[in-house]
Amino acid sequence: MAVKTRTPRKTKAATQKIFVLDTSVILYDHNSIINFEEHDVAIPITVLEELDEFKKGSDTKNYEARQFIRFLDKKAGDSSLQEWISLNGGRKGKFKVIMNTHFEEDANRIFGLKKNDHQILNAALSLAKEESGKKVILVTKDINLRLKAKAVGLPAEDYETGKVKDVAGLYTGKSEAKDFPQELIDTLYKKKKIPWEDVEKGYAGFSPKANHFYILKGQKSSTLAWYNTHEESLDQLEKKSYYGIKPRNAEQTFALQAIADENIKLVSLSGVAGTGKTLLALAGALEQRRNFKQIYLARPIVPLSNKDIGYLPGDMKAKINPYMQPLWDNLKFIKNQFSEKDKEYKQIEDMVNQEKLLVTPLAYIRGRSLSNVIFIVDEAQNLTPHEVKTIITRAGENAKFIFTGDVRQIDTPYLDEQSNGLSYLIDKVRGNAMFAHVMLEKGERSALANLANELL
Repeated sequence: MAVKTRTPRKTKAATQKIFVLDTSVILYDHNSIINFEEHDVAIPITVLEELDEFKKGSDTKNYEARQFIRFLDKKAGDSSLQEWISLNGGRKGKFKVIMNTHFEEDANRIFGLKKNDHQILNAALSLAKEESGKKVILVTKDINLRLKAKAVGLPAEDYETGKVKDVAGLYTGKSEAKDFPQELIDTLYKKKKIPWEDVEKGYAGFSPKANHFYILKGQKSSTLAWYNTHEESLDQLEKKSYYGIKPRNAEQTFALQAIADENIKLVSLSGVAGTGKTLLALAGALEQRRNFKQIYLARPIVPLSNKDIGYLPGDMKAKINPYMQPLWDNLKFIKNQFSEKDKEYKQIEDMVNQEKLLVTPLAYIRGRSLSNVIFIVDEAQNLTPHEVKTIITRAGENAKFIFTGDVRQIDTPYLDEQSNGLSYLIDKVRGNAMFAHVMLEKGERSALANLANELL
C-alpha cells in the first residue's frame, strides 16, 4: 500500500519578506512604507541621513522627505527605531532602522568607492545575513543601484505602487470604425448629432466610452465624431480654427474639441515631439479666454545637466526663463498668425501685460486654490503621480486642467514610462465623464522633424 505524503506547509518566517527602502522610493512616495501589506520594512540609517538633506525646500521631493520624517517620528514615539515597530496595529508588517554593518561582503570594497548607495547595500546585506529565514529585498527606483544589488547577490525590485502595468496598451482616446453604416454617416452630415441608442441599433457592438473620439469610415464617405457623454449622443466633428490655429489632422481636431468642451474639466494630450500638444492646448485656451479670469502655462523645472536652478546666473526670473522658453515660443507662434494691427495680436500682448496669461514654474502654485482658470501643464511626463494629484487638487470652481507630454521622453531620474504622472493620470481617470484624452501620433512640425522621429 502506497504511503500518501503530505506537502509541508510553509512557515510564516519562510514566506515573509523584508523590504529595504532606498531614498529614491521615499522621495517618490512618502506613503511607500505602508504599501507592502503584511511584510516588514527596513530603513537604512543612510536613508535618514539623505532625507535630512532633502527636508528643506519647496519642491515635491522636499515635501515627501518631510512627510516621511514626521511619519517615522509619530510611529516611533518613545520606542527605539532599532527594534521592530508595528506599522498599523498588526494589520500591516513592522519597520525599523538598520545600521551599515561591515562584514566580508563590503559593497564599498567590492565597487571601490565609499558612497551612500554602497552603505545602503551594506545595510541590506547585513540584514539578509541576520534574517536568514526571510527573503530580504532592496526596493529602489535607481536602476543602477538595482543592478549593483543583484551583482552582490541581493534581490532588488522597483517600487511598483502607482505604476501603469501595460504602457503599450495605454488608452489612446480614439479609435477607427471601419464599415460603419453609410446611412448613419449621412445622418451625421445632415443633423450633426445622433442619439446613441440609434447608433447601437445600426452598428451592433459599438459600446460608448466617455468622451471617446472616432474616425468613422463608410462605403462612400467618412467623418470624424465623438461620444458626447453629457448628451449621450454621437456628434460630428468639423475642423475649426482656434485663435488662428487650424487642426491639420483628425487627432488635432479631437484634441481641440476636448479642450473646447465646457463639460470636460480635465484633458490630457500625449505624443512625440512635433505633434502640436502644447500649441493646441494654448490655442484652445485662448479661444476660451472670456470664460476664465486667467490662463496659466506651467511646466516642471528639470535641472540642466543635473545642476540646480541656482547654478544659473541672474535673479529668479532670469533663472527660470530658459525652462519656460518653449512655452513663450508657442505663444509667439500663435501671435505670428496675425499682423501686429490685428486685435488678436494685441489681445495676447494685453493678456501677458495684465497677467491674465501667466507663464510660471509649477513650484509656484503649491498651496494655492485655482478658480476660474485654465491651467496648462506642459511636460507632465516629468511629474510623479503624487505631483499630478497635488496639482489637480488645487482646482477650484470653474477650473480646467490640461496636461501635455510624451510618456516616452522622461527627463527626471527614477521615473519611466510606467511610473510617470502622465501615464498614471491617463490610466486612472479614463472613462470619467469629466475627462478626455487624445494621443497625437502624426508630427506636424516639419518634414525634417518627422524624419527624425521615424528614423533616428
